[in-house]
Amino acid sequence: MKEYSAERIRNLGFFGHASSGKTSLCEALLLAMKQNTRLGSVAEGTSILDYDEDEVARKISINLSLGYGEWRDTFITLVDTPGYADFFGNVVSGVRAVDNGVVVVDASSGVEVGTEMAWRRLDDAKLPRTVFVNKLKKEHASFDSTAEDLRKAFGNRVTPVFLPIGKEEGLSGVVDLLNDKAYTYENGARKEIPVPADMKDAISQWKEKLVEAAAEVDESLMEKFIEGGKIAPEEMRAAVRKGIKAGVVYPLVCGDALAQIGVDVLLDLAVDVLPGPLDMAPLAATKLDSADALEIKPDENDAVCALIFKTVSEAHVGDMNLVRVFRGKLETGMVVMNAKNERDEKVNQMYIVKGRERVEVNKLTTGMIGALVKLKETHVGDTLCDKRQPAKLPPVVFPKPSISVAIVPQSKGDEERVSTGLARLHEEDPTFSYEFNSEIGQQLINGMGELHLDVIVARLKRRFDVHVDLIKPRIPYRETITRKCEAQGRHKKQTGGRGQFGDCWLRVEPMPRSKGFEFVNAIRGGSIPTKFIPPIEKGIVEMMEKGVLAGYHMMDIRATAYDGSYHDVDSSDIAFKLAGSLAFKNCCEKAGLVLLEPIMNVEVTVPDQFTGDVMGDLNSRRGRIMGMEVQGNLQVIKAQAPQAEMYKYSNSLRSMTQGRGFFTMEFSHYEETPRDAAQKVIDEAAKAREAAQK
Repeated sequence: MKEYSAERIRNLGFFGHASSGKTSLCEALLLAMKQNTRLGSVAEGTSILDYDEDEVARKISINLSLGYGEWRDTFITLVDTPGYADFFGNVVSGVRAVDNGVVVVDASSGVEVGTEMAWRRLDDAKLPRTVFVNKLKKEHASFDSTAEDLRKAFGNRVTPVFLPIGKEEGLSGVVDLLNDKAYTYENGARKEIPVPADMKDAISQWKEKLVEAAAEVDESLMEKFIEGGKIAPEEMRAAVRKGIKAGVVYPLVCGDALAQIGVDVLLDLAVDVLPGPLDMAPLAATKLDSADALEIKPDENDAVCALIFKTVSEAHVGDMNLVRVFRGKLETGMVVMNAKNERDEKVNQMYIVKGRERVEVNKLTTGMIGALVKLKETHVGDTLCDKRQPAKLPPVVFPKPSISVAIVPQSKGDEERVSTGLARLHEEDPTFSYEFNSEIGQQLINGMGELHLDVIVARLKRRFDVHVDLIKPRIPYRETITRKCEAQGRHKKQTGGRGQFGDCWLRVEPMPRSKGFEFVNAIRGGSIPTKFIPPIEKGIVEMMEKGVLAGYHMMDIRATAYDGSYHDVDSSDIAFKLAGSLAFKNCCEKAGLVLLEPIMNVEVTVPDQFTGDVMGDLNSRRGRIMGMEVQGNLQVIKAQAPQAEMYKYSNSLRSMTQGRGFFTMEFSHYEETPRDAAQKVIDEAAKAREAAQK
């Protein structure tokens, strides 16, 4: 492969709402860069980038994927990310790898939830952004209303640098405001034409707004514009380039990926004005031997520093780690250090990647994105660096899973294979996790939504030949008491030889919520020898784990041992352990037992028109609305709801909001279960005990 200096490298990440056409745009860019002989199609299953079996079957992007090509002597890497919130972890990974975010918007839908999510993530990373208004040939597609929608949501810094010629089916080309040129397209081929006379007013208005935005970094540009002086294209490009780097201009471009209109001018924009690796601000890092900060500046001749931002599992290669080189270069045969575990890693084979295709290279220089294989102890978020200049970049922080489902292997003896498969899948996708919850006795898998977990189960079946059933997870209810009570526990058993004797009096009382358990030894006068006090506590703890009301773990109780008796010969640890558990049970049965249920913090983000329906649905789930806040065109509803009522909520939300809403959920606290709901749980537990005894 030809070598490129960092000046001739661009890394573009594509983000946005599901079905906005990100992958189709990337396919059109690959075709423009002659990386394909025909336009790959997601709908027809011929996409270069959506090649995974699940992606082909579902016709959606699930994984982050890479593509590359050359345009005007510049090496351009494309990072395509999914739009569904279930696969948002790939967006997080992609943001860490690129220098420019291209936010793709469907011209018939405008700003959607996925647009807002991607924008906020890019904003947090302080990355330059370009907006591509796509699908302008669709019925009801409107560039003007979409542009205003974008400026309303993200501010007036979103400014067109291209305008469409024609609309809907009549879309034929674009006007380039930076270069004062116009182009039409036929079968993807661009042809320069005179600027349409009927667009002069629109061009003048938008150009003024572009100058206003760029003037924040170049005041002379505004002075020249006000005085009526002609602004040369090179002056405009230079000012816009400065504005993009400074974060005061977000260029708005437009076209239609499937019709290949406006695609090649996006590549021109990347070469002419979008920042490259050398334009990026230094990265914050830390030293290994202290928490002292240091900066990683992009320099091809300095010591290597690179970040693993994604792991992909390949059938014949094993784990393939996608890497971005921020400083220096990686070369075949080089030994680098993993800054997280301070272990050496030898760089073996390296590739640049286009969909499932890999081209082996012997060097990845500053700014390049590639893939490493056969790394022994390196994972997502790890930094690879020169051990002579060790530095650790911040890890990739992924969102926490929001839903859990229990899985059961269909075949006995498959538990080990299930665990192996789940571990491998977690390595690829850190937003997926798994655990065996001993409290409820189930193997749980946790993800970002039902679609996410469906994909995980499909991969488990296909790649590891493990078949599992998904079942509703049990709710980890808790039990507690509501009033103070005292009772005796007396264990006496006489056998032919030595007997068993233990006798204690306990006082139990409720504690504030989430304070756990406290044991108090108030024995005075030696009524129970000191050596028998720990067994009493152990008996209480074991009874708390079993539960008294419905078999659930007990919490928020103080138990005080204050009296009792013993026998010089027959008393023993086991006798007092049994006496302690019996005393505790007798106390609880008189102390107003209640069932506690887990309450979740829920945040639902939806377009404004669905707010009423979503709030009504949350109320029907015994949810409490805690507040609302506005984020651009969206409403964020904050609520608390019982975990028992939130099973399969993402399906309901998708149905209510036409797929435009998403939610996050995490545990908040326990509180008392309403009597009717509690009685159902208690009755079910009783039936389960009866069935187990038969």
